[in-house]
Amino acid sequence: MNCSISGEVPEEPVVSIKSGLLYEKRLIERHIAIVKPRSLTAASIPGMLGMFQNEWDALMLSNFALEQQLHTARQELSHALYQHDAACRVIARLKKERDEARSLLAQAERQAPLPAASVTANVSALSNGKRAAEDEDVGPGAKRMRAGISDSIIAELTECNAALSQQRKKRQIPPTLSTIDDLERYTQLSSHPLHKTNKPGITSIDINLSKDIIATGGIDSNAVLFDRTSGEILSTLSGHSKKVTSVRFVAQNNVLVSGSADKTVRVWQGSEDGNYDCRHILKDHTAEVQAVTVHATNNYFVTASLDKTWCFYDLSSGLCLTQVEDPSNSMGYTSAAFHPDGLILGTGTVGATVRIWDVKSRGNVANFDGHTGAVTAISFSENGYFLASAAHDGVKLWDLRKLKNFRSFELYDENTPTNCVDFDHSGSYLAIAGSDIRVYQVGSVKAEWNCIKTLPDLSGTGKATSVKFGADARYLAVGTMDRNLRIFGLPEEDASTES
Repeated sequence: MNCSISGEVPEEPVVSIKSGLLYEKRLIERHIAIVKPRSLTAASIPGMLGMFQNEWDALMLSNFALEQQLHTARQELSHALYQHDAACRVIARLKKERDEARSLLAQAERQAPLPAASVTANVSALSNGKRAAEDEDVGPGAKRMRAGISDSIIAELTECNAALSQQRKKRQIPPTLSTIDDLERYTQLSSHPLHKTNKPGITSIDINLSKDIIATGGIDSNAVLFDRTSGEILSTLSGHSKKVTSVRFVAQNNVLVSGSADKTVRVWQGSEDGNYDCRHILKDHTAEVQAVTVHATNNYFVTASLDKTWCFYDLSSGLCLTQVEDPSNSMGYTSAAFHPDGLILGTGTVGATVRIWDVKSRGNVANFDGHTGAVTAISFSENGYFLASAAHDGVKLWDLRKLKNFRSFELYDENTPTNCVDFDHSGSYLAIAGSDIRVYQVGSVKAEWNCIKTLPDLSGTGKATSVKFGADARYLAVGTMDRNLRIFGLPEEDASTES
């Protein structure tokens, strides 16, 4: 008789009552100790269902605890982000105060060498770069008394006019000017996102031709200086609280003037290290400043506003010498430009009229009617005879000798305004910006003005807001509503610039 487990003869044999098999006692006891009987809860279906229910409940409780921990973590993260945002606002405010302090210090350093009487006069007129209205003389009707354009300034303007007029008679088209064939081959060379994405849009462009630096004004309330040659942003000028509507270089003095919808004008002084500091903050207007134009002497500039006035400023002091109000203009000015000779000022109005002013007498000497909608831009030709004006209904060309309109371009549909016009510096080409960019060859009063090139609006917004010719019409700088500055020109020109 052998053991059913070991197959050997058992020393202490035992017999199973249930199966009748023979086992070694120590082996069967060890087997019974290892194999434990199933628990009662798992021995039946109701018991197993109860066990599963308990495990499910434990899982749900654990999941609830995790959700509570996630909610707590989210609250802590939200609090941390709020603290970070508050810290950023504090830092921004401190930076602004620091910049204002630096500007004040720079102004004090410039004023330090002046005589005591002059310093006293300047301090009474300017405080931290801002107009001290309470110290100004007030005339009848609570209007500010202006110093006026003195005889010496009028003599300076007249002398400049005579010199430029004499030069114009001898003026010849430069041999380096781009030809019509060149302009026909213009294509986009580069695109540069200069302004913020949350408030996209470029409203104004100007070019420092001697340094090939482009200034743009944006809806994000910043003005940006861009070096076209290197393709880098030189400086971002922050300070305006609303969109920058107009930017103009004063090239000889390394100065930029910006006008804004916040009713102020800022004069930025460049330094040798490439930075620009706010030299003056001018608050003479009571509504949006729509246009800035610099006189040919580079010593004076004019601003035009929706408050129905235009101001004539001295650049060095930042003082408003005269503020001209036109009672017949009931809706304000939207554009302004000096004639190349400097004794004539052109302004565009909300009421679709172009007004011509004699700067010396501040008198309105001519009006050009015929547009529909606000006059968005005006540009004088370098030949001194032609004026181009843009409005909702297109572009009109005016003969300043006979004071009449001799040609009109109705370029777009009734829902698409023309936003900008610009003659190149030689007076040979005219650029127009609307839903696209068009370049015309300048003709004469009788000769046709032929469209040389039509460049598409690659921004996808359908709105090119500003256009400017580079030196010798070698390229076009275009601003659109997608925050990008686009450069159009010849591909070989771009390659030679990069090399």
